[in-house]
Amino acid sequence: MEEVKKRPTLLQAFIPIVCLIILLTLNVLYFGDDTLSGANQIALLLSAAVAGVIAIRLKLKWTFIRAHVVKSIGSAMPAILILLLIGSLAGTWMLSGVVPVLIYYGLKIIHPSIFLFAAVVTSSIVSLATGSAWSTIATIGIALLGIGQALGLPTGMVAGAIISGAYFGDKMSPLSDTTNLAPAMAGTDLFTHIRYMMITTVPTMSITLIIFLVIGFTNNFGNNDTDVQAVLDQIGQTFNISPLLLIVPVLLIIVIIKKMPPLPAILFGTLLGAAFAIIFQPELIKLIGGPHGYLKRTYIAVMQSMFGSISVETGNQLVNDLLTTRGMAGMLDTIWLILAAMVFGGVMDSAGLLKRISEAIIQRAESTGSLIASTVVTSIFFNITASDQYIAIVVPGRMFAKTYRERGLKPEVLSRTLEDGGTVTSVLVPWNTCGATQSRVLGVSTLTYLPFCFFNIISPFMTILVAVLNYKIRRLDRNGENLTIREKEKQD
Repeated sequence: MEEVKKRPTLLQAFIPIVCLIILLTLNVLYFGDDTLSGANQIALLLSAAVAGVIAIRLKLKWTFIRAHVVKSIGSAMPAILILLLIGSLAGTWMLSGVVPVLIYYGLKIIHPSIFLFAAVVTSSIVSLATGSAWSTIATIGIALLGIGQALGLPTGMVAGAIISGAYFGDKMSPLSDTTNLAPAMAGTDLFTHIRYMMITTVPTMSITLIIFLVIGFTNNFGNNDTDVQAVLDQIGQTFNISPLLLIVPVLLIIVIIKKMPPLPAILFGTLLGAAFAIIFQPELIKLIGGPHGYLKRTYIAVMQSMFGSISVETGNQLVNDLLTTRGMAGMLDTIWLILAAMVFGGVMDSAGLLKRISEAIIQRAESTGSLIASTVVTSIFFNITASDQYIAIVVPGRMFAKTYRERGLKPEVLSRTLEDGGTVTSVLVPWNTCGATQSRVLGVSTLTYLPFCFFNIISPFMTILVAVLNYKIRRLDRNGENLTIREKEKQD
């Protein structure tokens, strides 16, 4: 049965948000870069408790609140399962030499001055082909980060370039789940949505590439050819370097393009990495597996790479850091964070607190520009409070669809705005499923890479700018056909 409850006030809706902001600020001040080890999780749970008290005061039953929390956690389970498998994939790809061989060849080919530019382009191409920013960052992204570290570039800057490219490809790929979800929520078709996104996405990506080119050619990050050669020598001594190892990422990309679901695709990549480790790295398996018989040491090494930490000691500390993975176990803090975030979002949703804030935003949107800006703000708001990019697309999509129609705007205007505001900003929130995952996968805190995610930062501003300028804002005429603002003015 539907619960009968009081309508929350705007003040009540904001109290848990303010509480969360205060606690997160204190965490940054007192814990520094170590906030993901538990401080942020507790902040989310305490804020959820505050929201729960408000929900009880609104006459909601505990069983109703709990049901929303369970539903919220359930929506995050696919992300959690993928995150666990990504930990295993990273381990077997390191043990097999797949990631080291990508780093090895990358260091030989890519010049430091254009590396950031190349990282954006490479991530874009892979993500466009696979439709998944997560898979791109967990595979090619890890290798690119290793190359950047070896070249002496700041890890936050390299991670920002990788994420910028990965989310461009994810946003523009017809294989992407969010790229299919946004037009479905707005009521338009997939390819109309993709073509219309180019108006804001192409300029944003162009600016991003120019920024990374300028950074690459105007900065000296203090590394030299001797340092790079030392890394190459250590990798060559530790691993059996062979171009045949590139078969593993190529096959994974192929199965993703063939639309194999993410979970079995990543499991396939994990097992393929384990098989290639047995074939190509017998000496490394002997080192990690210990002084046992062939079968026992092989089993121990492969299983250890999947669930736990493996590290290879060399004479170079940078190489040691590059050749360390933590498997599934390394993802547990992130999973804890996601669960805490889902609890917070679930309690807020049960009491209608998120909806109350969103309604207040819609009421103040009078012009087309302010309506689109309100949609962007609402999507970002849900990324912060509900901690899930799908919710940041679905809920605002449902909320704003009628308003867009009433104001004569085509559905692709809404679908593009949802992507520009919801999809790309999710990775910028430390406790969002996307931000928490990419931070853990790359080993770089969200606040460290955030200033360099130029594509993700510029995208929402670009869509607002285009709306304010009334540039190619598609409208409905009386016959339901597309009209831009300028065409409408000509007809008038």
